[in-house]
Amino acid sequence: MVNEKKFLVINGPNLNFLGKREPEIYGSSSLEEIQEYTEKKISSFCKYVNIEWFQSNLEGEIVERIQRASQESLNGLIINPAAYSHTSVAILDALKLIEYKVVEVHLSNTYNRESFRHTRLTAKSSDAIIEGFGKEVYFLGIISQLREEDF
Repeated sequence: MVNEKKFLVINGPNLNFLGKREPEIYGSSSLEEIQEYTEKKISSFCKYVNIEWFQSNLEGEIVERIQRASQESLNGLIINPAAYSHTSVAILDALKLIEYKVVEVHLSNTYNRESFRHTRLTAKSSDAIIEGFGKEVYFLGIISQLREEDF
């Protein structure tokens, strides 16, 4: 029997406006298009991956979703905390509850941007950070957590 792999992808504030907001930085794809792209690409490598997507502009909702995730049997958590990565001690603390792999992703290379984006509080609770590859970061975040026998 094949063991299904389950991942949660959390997206923070303003990512619901991807494709419209600063496309020169974040690309022209909407969050829904990125989700479809990621799921299709993952399924071409591994048929047994289930991805749940969550997006909120509200810090408390993101904290609550992470807290629930800490009680779930997941293979990994991918988070794009967006602007909260620079400011949220609450999200940092919630991520510390997670006992499986956490990969933080950012569409843009934050080090090529304003200096305030160079500090990421949430990264202190992440096992890895992937950034600067545009919409590919979600695929890379998930695929990096699969093992050879999952393919």
